[in-house]
Amino acid sequence: MIELTRLNGNPIVLNSDLIKAAEASPDTMLTLINGEKLIVRESTAEVVERVLAYRARLLASVARRLPDFGPLQQVAALASLEVSGQLAPAPTLKRPEPDEQA
Repeated sequence: MIELTRLNGNPIVLNSDLIKAAEASPDTMLTLINGEKLIVRESTAEVVERVLAYRARLLASVARRLPDFGPLQQVAALASLEVSGQLAPAPTLKRPEPDEQA
């Protein structure tokens, strides 16, 4: 769930899984999967950042509760770290070249 602000200043807590699209025109209009439209004060970039932060916290929380899930636990911990108020960039995985595979 993410907290956003309607145009009239009232806060709203929204299940971020329901967001289908976010448009800036010039206000930010969110289209939900059921077709409902919400106009919020936050920019589309801020909405995306809040969704990513929420999902990173959720993933880290789940990973901490698992007894030992190996690499996933490490990725979740790294993804949830904040540096200067910004989320750490997602790690990139490199696929081995065909000649590198054993």
